Amino acid sequence: MILVERLCKNFLKKNGEEIKAIDEFSFTADKGQIVSLLGVNGAGKTTMLRLLSTVLKPDAGDAVLEGHSIIKEPEKVRKSIGFLSGDTGLYGRLTPREIITYFGRLYDVTDNTIKRRISEMANLLDMNDFLDRKVDFLSTGMKQKVSICRSIIHDPPIMIFDEPTSGLDILTARTIVSFINRCRHDGKCILFSTHIMREAERIADKIELIHQGKLLTEGSIDKLREESEHQDLDDIFVYYVNKFKGKTEVTADEY
Repeated sequence: MILVERLCKNFLKKNGEEIKAIDEFSFTADKGQIVSLLGVNGAGKTTMLRLLSTVLKPDAGDAVLEGHSIIKEPEKVRKSIGFLSGDTGLYGRLTPREIITYFGRLYDVTDNTIKRRISEMANLLDMNDFLDRKVDFLSTGMKQKVSICRSIIHDPPIMIFDEPTSGLDILTARTIVSFINRCRHDGKCILFSTHIMREAERIADKIELIHQGKLLTEGSIDKLREESEHQDLDDIFVYYVNKFKGKTEVTADEY
């Protein structure tokens, strides 16, 4: 459902120096699969997700989501995905129900379907107690749940999450992880970024290790353990960073 081919994105510093945020990155993600982009802060995870969601345009390469090119058919790509970023960007004076309804209508979802979907998601994400409370009075975790509902009200086949549990309490984080697993069970393709090793290890079917915009390696956790001869994902990640840098040891400051 997602095919990324040699995708590149460059940015310029104030001094004119070019930074390769994404450097000829290729990978695939299939239906009913959770794929994790795993890397430290600044590795290029968010840039990759913004490229795939058509927020940014690539400098080279292409990606096809649900049969649509991000370059040639960005509008069709956007209809095929649900994108959740770390910035909720919710309207503080509206209630969750009003916000979700508004975005559902933007996607041309009928009002009856919107009502049914809100009821289903509210039960799944434990939102019934605050559906009609203004967003300004909601906690961070509550807002994140509203953002999820807003991004999937049109029931897209592909879900893209950018660090969905960052800054959340353990109960809310567990609810969102359970929701991601539910999406996989429903046959959706899920792509999410994280720097939390345990989170990727626990739910990802395939892990894409990304560092300085490059793909270090990819595969299931079992495959990565076998190839690196390490069991702990922290150690596996450090092993591949060492290999990438051509060193026997890389300190935390060098990441």
